[in-house]
Amino acid sequence: MGMFSISAILMIAGSRGSYALAGAVVATGLAATALVAPWTARLVDRHGQARIAVPATAVALLGSLGLIACVHWNAPDWTLFASYAATATAPNTGGMARARWAHLLKDDPAALHTANSFEQATDELCFMLGPVLAAFLCTTLFPEAGTLIGGLLFMAGVLLLSAQRATEPPPTGRTTAKSPLRTPGIPPLLAVFLATGAVFGSLEVVTIAYADARGHASSAGVILGLQAAGSCAAGLAYGTLRVTGPAERRFRRCLAAMTALMALPWLTVATTGSLLFLAPALLLAGMATAPTMVTAMALVQHRTPQGRLNEGMTLAVTGLLGGIAGGSALGGWIAEHDPAAGTGLAPGTTGFAVPVAAAALALLIAAIRTNSRPPIDAL
Repeated sequence: MGMFSISAILMIAGSRGSYALAGAVVATGLAATALVAPWTARLVDRHGQARIAVPATAVALLGSLGLIACVHWNAPDWTLFASYAATATAPNTGGMARARWAHLLKDDPAALHTANSFEQATDELCFMLGPVLAAFLCTTLFPEAGTLIGGLLFMAGVLLLSAQRATEPPPTGRTTAKSPLRTPGIPPLLAVFLATGAVFGSLEVVTIAYADARGHASSAGVILGLQAAGSCAAGLAYGTLRVTGPAERRFRRCLAAMTALMALPWLTVATTGSLLFLAPALLLAGMATAPTMVTAMALVQHRTPQGRLNEGMTLAVTGLLGGIAGGSALGGWIAEHDPAAGTGLAPGTTGFAVPVAAAALALLIAAIRTNSRPPIDAL
């Protein structure tokens, strides 16, 4: 899944010569996913993972193949939007995996914490390596290779997961449980996910712009990879800890740590203006993101009504995607207009304030809203 966006951008921009068109197509796909994914997750909860995920993935794969065909045969631009929107049926495999762990380890909170930490570290690794693999395939084989191979890998992965029937949670059928959106404690968490997504989206864009302004655009991927590596390592380490105390308190502490560590890249570029020093700063900044996400997902698991778990976690991912899109747009605007110009600061410095502000907003929302819920014991 980490291959899809960059593969589509490289394929469309290479064929049509327009990054604006490519970005618009991908943004449309994200918007369609935000609308469709919760409904797909609701069907997964109601009818079972294998019964829904396989056909939903097949539809998404057809959308990817349609996009390839439209690009290859130079179809009108509107067909690109339509075909990429069809990929919105792709199920949230990370949510399905976490639902399995929650089902298997419902009586062992410590083991569930370790499993959730492992899943988060795996996510970080996949989204660190996915874009690298996609760029390699699109530039060394043919422009459509990233989308084609990514779609086939996704289909194969869902088939393998669906074949593991022994770990699949039983379908709930129709349930009278209220929607997660109407469950106390879930909407504030979704707002935190939105702000956290803005951290990720803005940090990626401003880092690329900062490296490009210094003539080292090719280094941006490596530098961002260090941030993901720091998060992956922290996620694995966090899974070995024995967590204690209310989860809400840990969540606020994680958000506070993320806010503080996200200030390191900003301070580094403001004082040194060096890519060499920015790399370790991003490595350290990434170390708070995985523990934050692990704790947030654990809160989603515990607050979501029984029988709606996939839907609840998919809504969380949707919030992240929305935040990433908004953070990318804001970070890109600030990087392009550069408010620091003429102030004596290095070009691009101001952009690194965006992830700090987004992290601080997430902390503020959590500090205000999570206090309205009874504390959850150690997960």
